[in-house]
Amino acid sequence: MNIIILGYMGSGKSITGKELSLKLNKKFIDLDSYIEGKEKESISNIFQNKGDLYFRKQESKYLKKIINNNTNLVLSVGGGTPCYFNNLDMIISNNNISFYLKNSNIQLTSRLFNEKNKRPLISNIFSEEKLLEFVSKHLFEREFFYNSATHKIDCNDKSVSYVVDNIISRLK
Repeated sequence: MNIIILGYMGSGKSITGKELSLKLNKKFIDLDSYIEGKEKESISNIFQNKGDLYFRKQESKYLKKIINNNTNLVLSVGGGTPCYFNNLDMIISNNNISFYLKNSNIQLTSRLFNEKNKRPLISNIFSEEKLLEFVSKHLFEREFFYNSATHKIDCNDKSVSYVVDNIISRLK
């Protein structure tokens, strides 16, 4: 069974997925890193040079390939991955168990503000107030998809090891 980690950007999907895979001795794939390797280009450059639609099509193609070719891995997906095409159906299929790493809009904004230049969706937002407004609206739009995960984990002010242990306890 694949374990799929989802949530908004900055929620800790990648670091949690890595830690979880080490504790469970499972292969780990970060979908964004996988895409960058296959496309030989950063996510930011893909968005900038080829556009949002191209990226979302590639993301869906690679998600399908990973899920169809693996049965025992930890996969962290991008914040928008569950929201496009039939990606959510693939994520919540019978072969997978999914976890939504839920964080408040305030905590996400705080985490994202210092690294916004690495994030194509928010790189042009220059104040924390505007970023909070964007994150709040965006999170509201995506919450339906995230809430379709098998489990929801409250990650506000929680350590990575706490979140990983919480996930492991729900696997039993």
